[in-house]
Amino acid sequence: MPWLSYQKALNRALGDELASDPAVFVLGEDVRVAVSNVTAGLLHRFGPDRVLDTPLSEQAFTSFATGAALAGLRPVIEFQIPSLMFLVFEQIANQAHKFSLMTGGQCRVPVTYLVPGSGSRTGWAGQHSDHPYGLFAHVGVKTVVPATPTDAYGLLVSAIRDDDPVAVFAPAGALGVREDVDFATLAPVPLGIGRVHRAGADVTVVAIGHLVHDALAIAEELAAEASVEVFDPRTVYPFDWDGLAASVAKTGRLVVIDDGNRSCGVAAEVLATAAERFGLAAPPARVTRPDGAVLPFALELDRAVQPGRAQLLTAIQGVLKD
Repeated sequence: MPWLSYQKALNRALGDELASDPAVFVLGEDVRVAVSNVTAGLLHRFGPDRVLDTPLSEQAFTSFATGAALAGLRPVIEFQIPSLMFLVFEQIANQAHKFSLMTGGQCRVPVTYLVPGSGSRTGWAGQHSDHPYGLFAHVGVKTVVPATPTDAYGLLVSAIRDDDPVAVFAPAGALGVREDVDFATLAPVPLGIGRVHRAGADVTVVAIGHLVHDALAIAEELAAEASVEVFDPRTVYPFDWDGLAASVAKTGRLVVIDDGNRSCGVAAEVLATAAERFGLAAPPARVTRPDGAVLPFALELDRAVQPGRAQLLTAIQGVLKD
């Protein structure tokens, strides 16, 4: 079977949706020259009316997309840098997200906000290395963080087809992932449904985005001494609580690894909900960035601030001892 890279999966999803629905169009800064490679070839295939370069004003073109969606189109905005999402938070959380709610469903705002490279990249430093998916989940915007190429394809397709705003954070740490894929089997992945990447009986590890691959590596490393189940929520809002409940019902133990800051993050929400709803045999643990973390330019310091395999291994072993 052919290889499918994570970036190519995003590109294929965009191309397939542009081809199947004339209401879909792509906009953003330098999307015509495909700076991020995610929009490569789309200008040639679909023309300048469907692939729009924008001025350097995120607030302006994000609001433009809201208006276009209200008029019946399905815009997909590419943001090259995750921290640009802070600039447009008002336009998304307070405008696009609330229109359908405040009109009793009379208005729909089907905009997709795509960040192809969220989180840390080598040497991108503090203002370019945020991974702010938890912020959008907090306010109730549908938010997805795919870990694999097939999920990147399927979740982006579902996001574009959804009648509500959807934020898609493609982790920088996952962009190099490749899979053997029969392209004929690529299909939409429903929002709000998690995935068990590895079944286990002793402890559930909830891993988000690129950290799924670290969790799988640690699960393999521990295979001789513990059976680790790796649960990928795929969508952090809405979260698949039923799927996680089924996993924890088997294992009784829980560890979460999340590339967000510790306070008020997705990992904190998972642990809080687990404490409220699940019967745990031991106190749960979380592995995250530190409180208030800002990633430094220096590579060693950058890596030291991020959650990693050594921390996850320690957390799993600690939970298993209780």
